[in-house]
Amino acid sequence: MIDEGYIKYQCYWTNQPSVSSEEVKQLNFWRERLYKLGLIGIYPNGVGFGNISIRHNNTIIISGTQTGVISNLTAQHYTRVTDFDWEKNTVTCVGEVQASSETLTHGAIYTADPEVNGVIHVHHLPLWQKLMDKVTTTNRNCAYGTPEMAREIIRLCQETEVKNQQIIVMSGHKEGIITFGKDLEEAGKILLDFYAEYKILG
Repeated sequence: MIDEGYIKYQCYWTNQPSVSSEEVKQLNFWRERLYKLGLIGIYPNGVGFGNISIRHNNTIIISGTQTGVISNLTAQHYTRVTDFDWEKNTVTCVGEVQASSETLTHGAIYTADPEVNGVIHVHHLPLWQKLMDKVTTTNRNCAYGTPEMAREIIRLCQETEVKNQQIIVMSGHKEGIITFGKDLEEAGKILLDFYAEYKILG
């Protein structure tokens, strides 16, 4: 069952503007590209999937929960995560929308590697199946948006191979793939390179 889009963490949310249009310019550039490819979007049952984030001045700016239905996001569709604790399963955010259900997973990557400043999480079933266990793959018992997944991501990010590949397949989260890099440009290029190879080779 795909239950993407439903928040599992305890959210401490302040509902007020916190993100500017300038701060989300690069986020929107990549988000719109991925949306057009169907790597971010919405399932027929109305559940959204995929999210994108950057590290910004000791905070995380991330797309809001259940925004997959929207083709073009504005600043109000992003939120600023000011604190998170994956062990306690809590997220503190400020914005006009609550943070993505995958916030703890993004946070885990930023925690594990201080050089990472951009994280992308997409869904693509054929690519997910093709990459399973061929690139770094999470434990199948780790569900998305949980402390267990965050703990697993941190463990994987501490392995040299993962830092070199910069891609993780979430085996316990059907269709879920994560890429990351020193910025969104790098994270996006890694993802599109794998996607292009899949399209060519099938």
